[in-house]
Amino acid sequence: MIRPSIHGPAALPLAGVALLALALAGCGVRRDLEPVAGQSPPPVPYGREDPQSSERLLRPDPEAVPERNVELRRQSEERADDPFDLPPEG
Repeated sequence: MIRPSIHGPAALPLAGVALLALALAGCGVRRDLEPVAGQSPPPVPYGREDPQSSERLLRPDPEAVPERNVELRRQSEERADDPFDLPPEG
């Protein structure tokens, strides 16, 4: 009976997956933003007099995150005629 071994060429992909999992585990860390030591904060945008906080800079504008219509269809409906749905030329 041949016993599988974790040594040899088959161990490299397994080690790679383990290293990738460890690297991705650190991506979910959430904490307050702090400026890097020795660097000044980014310049204030043209037209503003006071710098914005990190919370405000991380909050997306309403255009970036539109409200979704969550109305669910209860049954299928016949589509209305689309005058722009033309057959291909040819």
